[in-house]
Amino acid sequence: MDKISLKIKMLYNEMGKAEKRIADWIEKNPGKIVSLSIVELAELSKCGEATIVRFSKRLGLSGYQELKISLAAENGGSPVSTNIHADDTPYQMYEKVCNDIYMSLEKTKLSLSPDSLLLAAQKICAADKIVVFGLGNSASIATDASHKFMRAGLNCVAYSDNHMQVIAASHLNTSSVAIGVSHSGSSKDIVDALKTAREHGATTVAITNSGKSPILKHSDIVLSTSADETKYNILALNSRIAQLAIIDALYFYVVYNCSDEALKSINDTEHSLLSKKY
Repeated sequence: MDKISLKIKMLYNEMGKAEKRIADWIEKNPGKIVSLSIVELAELSKCGEATIVRFSKRLGLSGYQELKISLAAENGGSPVSTNIHADDTPYQMYEKVCNDIYMSLEKTKLSLSPDSLLLAAQKICAADKIVVFGLGNSASIATDASHKFMRAGLNCVAYSDNHMQVIAASHLNTSSVAIGVSHSGSSKDIVDALKTAREHGATTVAITNSGKSPILKHSDIVLSTSADETKYNILALNSRIAQLAIIDALYFYVVYNCSDEALKSINDTEHSLLSKKY
């Protein structure tokens, strides 16, 4: 009785026309929702994103992400991986992870726009302040970006608290750059932070998986990754490597193109850290 698909049928007559279109699409396309962003489902079911959220809450769920997880579980899907199995040895699991990472990196090379990457790098070089927003799995990516840019002498801070993200965004200006990291592109807090940053004149950069998602509406520059994993399961794991690769590319551009001060800053940083090592 706890099955979401059963709840949809039980509550169907109470739904409005738009919600019924969502219910009908889900029934006709079992198992396919896991690969869709909220924007893509809205287009396919011919309704608004807010209607999908309302539909999810009618079923007693917190939002669209929980709806995806619940329906994936019903269809035998896993929020972890469909490629790795319980009877695999640790080394077999390692091999599969490596293969998935390799595919993500190769596919990201095809989806990533060279012009967008160059523009993002140039904006970062010229910025007087850079903030990087990330939550959950993406928080570590944001921290890594801040760590690298700080070593190169840039004024960069990462925020993984949703309140601090909005506060930081509200203090940006036309000389600032705000980077939002969200694999799904549907993290409401990251989208809100980029929206606030843009309203205050900052250049906004999204590092997100290719495809339509809410984050695109508030991003001046989009750096797209590509990972097949989200077609089969909820959590984006190996896509983090593609995100880190993009951060590394931006970092190297900063080091070699921003100014002579970047290399000096790296050397000064390493010298200062000598006392922290034996």
